[in-house]
Amino acid sequence: MQFSSKEDIEAPIEAVFEAISDFDLFERSSIRRGIEVHRVDDAAPVAPGLAWDAAFDLRGKRRQLHLTLTRLDPPEAMEITSESSGLCGDMTVDLVALSPRRTRLEIALKLTPRTLSARLFLQSLKLAKANLTRRFKHRVADFAKTVEERQVRSA
Repeated sequence: MQFSSKEDIEAPIEAVFEAISDFDLFERSSIRRGIEVHRVDDAAPVAPGLAWDAAFDLRGKRRQLHLTLTRLDPPEAMEITSESSGLCGDMTVDLVALSPRRTRLEIALKLTPRTLSARLFLQSLKLAKANLTRRFKHRVADFAKTVEERQVRSA
């Protein structure tokens, strides 16, 4: 199952990359939403190999997730892989400078089942794909708006 979204942001590519690689902010945001997030090595620099363990409740069951930063190409790209019991995910973030003050953000998320129960879980998600896609795109648009507002405040 795949989700993708594109947003044009009124901010330089460096500012957008700084926002998408602000992992401390994402950790705090996740914790506020009730997700337990722990960086595997607190002293590790922001580089490929940086990893997190997360735990959250979904559909009445406790889920464990391990995330790893697999690619970091400032200021153009980042890739994060995730593994849970039976499900793998790959999230790719690409940035394209449209002009010195405008950047295109492209995010793609691909979920792949490794077990029969994960395959059944993804099948149930496919029934709600339109709603999930709309929510995914809305979250990306909110993030883009936040980056633009941050850019206006700092200018």
